[in-house]
Amino acid sequence: MKKQLPQNSIISKYWLRFFIITLLVIGIFFRFVNIDKKLYWGDEIYSSLRISGYLESEMKEQLTDGHFFGIEDLHKYQYPNPERNAIDTIKGVILEDSQILPLYILLTRFWVEWFGDSVAVTRSFSAFISLLTFPCLYWLCLELFESSLVGWIAIGLVAISPIHLVYAQEVRSYSLWIVAILISSVALLRAMRLKTKLSWCIYTATLILGFYTHLFFTLVAFAQGIYVITIERFRLSKTSISYLLSSLAGFITFVPWIWVIITNPQPEAVDWTNDKHTLFASAARWAGIFSRTFLDLGISPSEPGKLKIALIPFILIILALMSYSIYVLCRRTSKEVWLFVLTLIGSIGLPLLILDFIFQKRYATSRYTLPSVLGIQLAVAYLFSTKLTSVYTKVWQKKLWSLVAFMVILGGVVSCTLNSQAQIWWNKIPEKYQEFPKIANIVSQGNKPLLISDADNLVSPIVILAYLADPKVRFQVVEKNQLPEITNDFSDIFLFLFEPSDFLKAGVEKVYNSKLQQINKFTWKVTKST
Repeated sequence: MKKQLPQNSIISKYWLRFFIITLLVIGIFFRFVNIDKKLYWGDEIYSSLRISGYLESEMKEQLTDGHFFGIEDLHKYQYPNPERNAIDTIKGVILEDSQILPLYILLTRFWVEWFGDSVAVTRSFSAFISLLTFPCLYWLCLELFESSLVGWIAIGLVAISPIHLVYAQEVRSYSLWIVAILISSVALLRAMRLKTKLSWCIYTATLILGFYTHLFFTLVAFAQGIYVITIERFRLSKTSISYLLSSLAGFITFVPWIWVIITNPQPEAVDWTNDKHTLFASAARWAGIFSRTFLDLGISPSEPGKLKIALIPFILIILALMSYSIYVLCRRTSKEVWLFVLTLIGSIGLPLLILDFIFQKRYATSRYTLPSVLGIQLAVAYLFSTKLTSVYTKVWQKKLWSLVAFMVILGGVVSCTLNSQAQIWWNKIPEKYQEFPKIANIVSQGNKPLLISDADNLVSPIVILAYLADPKVRFQVVEKNQLPEITNDFSDIFLFLFEPSDFLKAGVEKVYNSKLQQINKFTWKVTKST
């Protein structure tokens, strides 16, 4: 028989749930507000290209012959159309993006076909999928902690978590990946508790979902295996055998795509990991990654150093809170609980941490460490539940932890508010793309403007500008080391080179007897000499 809590404690729990429901409403609001106002950047451009069913090579072949085209012509390569079907979408992923996995791309294609072609619709699929995080998270807390209160607090933390908001509004698979991680975790704990064939079959299905959502789900599944083996004390028990059979079945279904990755490698897709980073830079980046779980003011690497220094005390406090929550979790819960959370945190965080500090490269990013973020949020939710509602916590301690919880919530709400009003956030690499809205605005001011570029600048930079520019803007893209035919049909002519091309600059200036007036580092206005 459970010990009956004092009446005031019960009332406080009701008020806590009401407050968390309010946070949930706020979090849902932020996931959809201004969803089409943010810069549609490179990663999303390539996701949309995959959704359309066209290949990048086909797009370049059809648009780089020097003819004039408009924004509506580029939409052919960004949205589903009758010329390409779902099979073509899968072919595109296999041939040019094998590392991103096809499930999210296919589901988003169907979503756009049903609800229409627009940035808001395309992004809204990720936002909608992110809402499934809340019931899955609550269910996981019931299975893991046997506590609805921990589940409610976890929902509140995730609802206004700035890192979850960032990826709930991006046309990439991260929202679906989070859901896959949570539902596979629930399925595993439930199968270990029920020990039925059906429950293990359900777990197998969740593994398949995860494997075809994100490549790094394999590390999460491996960590789950470590958890099962450790809990079973490295014995070949019935539970261990059932887990091995389920994992084997799930892995077998993923073998065809492993073969796709082997036969169609895309090493250039991860060229950014080759950047060398010092140990200090790696440590600072990791601190920033985890601090964004609760506080994110949009600080990017291009921001002034003074602004970053001002955030150090807040980052240290957040890291201390995370560390203490893990300590309390390990001290006060059973091995079955704390080990699960630790394996979730370490599933991807630990391998990336080791790679970063051994090879001094940039393997870890916020999007890859989402499983670790989920584990940390579970630990913090447990910490708050014990400190705020336990009858053994002194009054002054409850007040202190209420203040801490309030500051965490305030940090999340402020972060989400700033994010909702920004056109470019740190995840969209503002040091590269922050000039794009200005460029689009300048080009769009002409009566009949033309933007000239070459094939190296087509797929991502030109398409980004097309989403920002006025529909009257026309484009002309030529093959590398070829010159465009400049006519008198346009009132304003601009040369755009996100990827440098001295040949095109010199050719336009000399062959066509024109002057180039530099507007910014990427754009020049072309004026014919008289």
